[in-house]
Amino acid sequence: MSVVRWLDSKPFAQQIILLSAVLDPVGIAGGYLLGPRFDLEPIMGAVAGAVAASTVVSLWILRYQQRHA
Repeated sequence: MSVVRWLDSKPFAQQIILLSAVLDPVGIAGGYLLGPRFDLEPIMGAVAGAVAASTVVSLWILRYQQRHA
């Protein structure tokens, strides 16, 4: 069973919590570590990583709305 199908089987609130709990720390840590490669301070890289992670969650919400409209 794929991760997307497993996540779809959960209620919507749990989907958002799980996505945020996994993607936010990964995005922040990745941005913190990769920020200096793009001439950013590590804290600004962390902010960019958080924005990237929240973009994925926002796209998941849009996908849910389109499927359940």
